[in-house]
Amino acid sequence: MHIHRFTFNPFQENTYLLSDETGACAIVDPGCHNASEQSALTDYIAENKLEPVLLLNTHCHIDHVMGNAFVARRFGLSPRIHPLESTILSSAVQVGLAFGITVEPSPDAVDILTPGSTISFGKTTLEILFAPGHSPGSVCFHHAASGQLVGGDVIFRHSIGRTDLPGGDYETLISSIRETLFKLPDTTVIHPGHGDSTTIGHEKKNNPFAGLNATHA
Repeated sequence: MHIHRFTFNPFQENTYLLSDETGACAIVDPGCHNASEQSALTDYIAENKLEPVLLLNTHCHIDHVMGNAFVARRFGLSPRIHPLESTILSSAVQVGLAFGITVEPSPDAVDILTPGSTISFGKTTLEILFAPGHSPGSVCFHHAASGQLVGGDVIFRHSIGRTDLPGGDYETLISSIRETLFKLPDTTVIHPGHGDSTTIGHEKKNNPFAGLNATHA
């Protein structure tokens, strides 16, 4: 599986395009907010002869769903989310106004992501991992065959997702990281919702947040 990263919108959010040798691809957390960012996404897809077949959201904070409407309209896709994110998705326009940002309303999610199950495109199968705490229905997408994880805002290089937004909880987030993500192989590459990639092993040893490296140093 190949992963290409775009960094979009005023929040510097990472949008990911996952593809394989079949040309099928999944767009994860489209944050494209203006015509230039939308063109960057569609030009890459066209130049690489890819066919988007999935629109996935790790969670539904505005920076991760700003491009949902565009992607849905351009490629005929419906967002797939964890059901606990539905209220957050529907509030994106209102939250955007609070930041002085216009956000086009996302289509409702028709397809629901079920933790513990899998989702596929082309010849690629992703495991859906439930990792709440940053938001109530945060999920990560794990591709075991290539040792890669698209992690949303659960964990970053030397940091973690904020927990002061509605539905966030610090202890829940720490538990999600320790009991779900840190069970993956140390070599697993984490592709986070903001900033540079890291690995499970690196974060076990170096992430400074309370409780994360207490038993892994």
